[in-house]
Parts: sequence; structure tokens; C-alpha cells
Amino acid sequence: MIPVTTFVGQTVAVFGLGSSGLLSAQALAAGGADVIAWDDSEMKVEVAKAANIKTQNLRELDWSKVGALVLAPGVPLTHPQPHWSAVLAKKAGVEIIGDIELFCLQRAMSGAACPLVAITGTNGKSTTTALITHLLKSAGIDAQMGGNIGVPALQLANFASNRAYVLEVSSYQIDLAPSLKPTVGILLNVSEDHLDRHGTIENYAAIKTLLVAGAEEAAVIAVDDRYTRDAADRLERAGRKVVRVSAESRLREGYYADGTRIVRARDGRVHPVAQLAGIGSLRGAHNAQNAACAVAACRALGLEIETIQKGLVSFPGLAHRMQQVGCKKTSSGSILFVNDSKATNADSAAKALGSFNDIYWIAGGKPKTGGIASLAEFFPRIKKAYLIGEAAQDFANTLDGKVPYEITGVLDKAIEAATRDAEAAGTKEPVVLLSPACASFDQYPNFEIRGKAFVDAVMALPGVTAAV
Repeated sequence: MIPVTTFVGQTVAVFGLGSSGLLSAQALAAGGADVIAWDDSEMKVEVAKAANIKTQNLRELDWSKVGALVLAPGVPLTHPQPHWSAVLAKKAGVEIIGDIELFCLQRAMSGAACPLVAITGTNGKSTTTALITHLLKSAGIDAQMGGNIGVPALQLANFASNRAYVLEVSSYQIDLAPSLKPTVGILLNVSEDHLDRHGTIENYAAIKTLLVAGAEEAAVIAVDDRYTRDAADRLERAGRKVVRVSAESRLREGYYADGTRIVRARDGRVHPVAQLAGIGSLRGAHNAQNAACAVAACRALGLEIETIQKGLVSFPGLAHRMQQVGCKKTSSGSILFVNDSKATNADSAAKALGSFNDIYWIAGGKPKTGGIASLAEFFPRIKKAYLIGEAAQDFANTLDGKVPYEITGVLDKAIEAATRDAEAAGTKEPVVLLSPACASFDQYPNFEIRGKAFVDAVMALPGVTAAV
């Protein structure tokens, strides 16, 4: 844990006692702050008490004596309406921050020369974060990975000049981190998501852009959608150093995907920097974008091209994101089972659907705004769909007359039916793909548990061997 000493001797209120909120309270207390914590859940308050954190209903607090309110990322700041704790803090003129802000303040106070790479975007954040961490570690650098992926930022090893930090940062966290100034900031893409939290996609895009706007060395921006292109243009006009990346266009300046190559263009002249051919963990155009952003970030940090290429080849991929789980031999070829449980919206599912052919698609769950109508261009790749969860009937209505489908309701039955049909099809390389285009919360606590259920069920099938 990183003790936060920036509020030593001050009273700090903490609301939201999930993993990151509880850790924030402990880090502040360890750094000498007088922490007063609360949550709307009585059970979470009891957990905090058991961890020796002082608790009090923040409605009864004297806010004139409070130095800051640390709000857990999932607690509404503005939309659909501010949480009551945020209303009280604003009324008293108390700054509202989050755990990433605590991390940034402590990093600045430490004086340690430890580079920070921060990554955001609607999709691809986790893969890019994991890939950059892997590339840095492959180069012999002590790279600490956390934030919105796996380990909360304040749970990482304390600041030291021989360390680098790679953080996945969500829009919720950016909203609460006004001093976020990464060494290299990465903005991957912006598409419709979390509008219940931010109100409009324009607000959402503006918050995402804040991460790269504060970058000290380079703002790496993938310019394949209008929101990120606008962000790159604005930052360049403001005099910021912008490194453009594309998986769709040949750039005059920046990094882009040319087939399976990543190249860098300078004044229109092209210089090859990486090769993705044969790297199964980086399959598909979306991963070319992720890889190009990772390469650009690592080059900005001084890594050599040869070192980066070695790291790319050994990248194992990210669990639950186009994770090649297993294979089953058939009389005509081999079925590949792919776990893409992290695809919780249509835009994310599009990346997997665009990476395979002869797909037996398992989709559904708790629906997101817009459904799957936007995926129509990929329907010809889908041999049959197997629909689960709350979204099953809506998805069936969209697919009707376009893609054969079966409403199986639950994941186990979907896997059985998809495997049966893939075996009977007689094609060489059919793919049974879990890419739900939905949240998991109707049937599973999170996408990780949903993905693990898929992996366990697949590996229990007769004749299935682990994918290499």
C-alpha cells in the first residue's frame, strides 16, 4: 500500500467503502490524516470498523473542518444526480476527489522519478494496459500495473525512481482526478457508454480527453473516431505534443497499422517498427490499434524497437478478452473456443466478430443502450447465434431473418448447442465465441466470473485441449 501523506493532520471524508474506497481510507490514515468514512451499506460500514477506520454518517459531519471528500468511483458525481455526500461537499466548498487523485498527489510529493503511463478509452484499455506493462517488464523495468484493472492504484508498491506505473483509468476516475498528469497519456477510442453517469457522449468524450490533455511527455491518441480526432486537433492547437495512431488510415505523422506491421510515419516517410504476424494474442484490427498505441508509448519512454518486438511476441494476452481457451479436433478441422466475456457492449463485441469467420456466437446478458443493431455488418460471419440472459429476446428480434439463432437462456446450454452445431457443420476452423455485447449482472456478478464459467464449461467438454 502507498501511504498518502498529502493530507497529514487534516480531516478527510471518504464515501463508498468498496475495495478502492476502503483502501483510500487506509492509505490516508497511514499517512497521518484524520479519516471519517461512510457508506450507504451498513455491511460495508461494519467492514470499515473492523479495519479500524473511523466511521460516521457524513450527514452529521461538520463540513467546515473537512479538507477533501474522497468519493469512490462508482458513486454518482453529477448524473443522473449527484450523490448526497457530493451535494454536501459542494455546498461547503470542499474539493471532491478519488483514489487516482490521491495516487497522483502522493507521486508528485514523493519526488521520485517514476514514469506514469495512463490509459483510457471506451474499449481496449485493459489489453493496452497489460501489453504496455508486459513490454516494460520484458525490458527489465519494474512496471507496476493497476487502477481500473485488477489492483487499485494505492495498493501498488510505493514510489521509487526505479519503477514505472501503468494505470488503466476509467471516465469515473478521471472525473475525480484533477491533477492527473501522466508521463504518457493514451486515449484509445470513444463510443457510446456510461451515459447514465455523464449525461451525453460529448461530456463523456470531454472527460476522457482530460487524461491526455495533462500528459507531460506525449499524448498518444488513436484517431479512428471523430471524438478522438477532435481531441487530437484541439490539443495540437493548444501546443501539446500529440502522437497520432491509427488502425484504419495511413498517417503522414504518427504510428499506424499496415497489414500486420506497425509503422511510424515522419513527414510522410514510413519506418517499420513492429510486426504482429503470428501473434495470436494481438489478432484483429482493434489489437493492431492497441499494439500501435503501446509501441508509441514505449518509444516515448525510450525503449528500443528490438526490445519492443521481443515483448510483443511473448505477450500472453488478457484473460476474458479474445482469450483463446481451447480446441477440439473434428473430422474436418478444429473448433476454437474463444472467451471474450469482457465485451460488455456492442462496440467491444464488434472487435471479436471482425476477427473470425464461421462464428457460433454466444451473446446476451444485461443489455446496454443500442442493443446489437450496430453489428449488422458482421452478421455474414455468424453461422448461428445462441442467446442468453435478459437481452435474449431483443437480440432475437434484431437477428430475425438475418442470422439463425437459438434462445438457450443460460451459458452452459449455449456452449453445448454451439459445440454441437460447430461439429456438425463440417467446416475447417469454426469458432465458438462468447462475446456477449452485454453486462453480466443479470446472471453473474461480473464479466470475470462469467468468463471463468465459460472457460470451465469448455474445458470440461470431451476432447477439448488447452489452446496454445
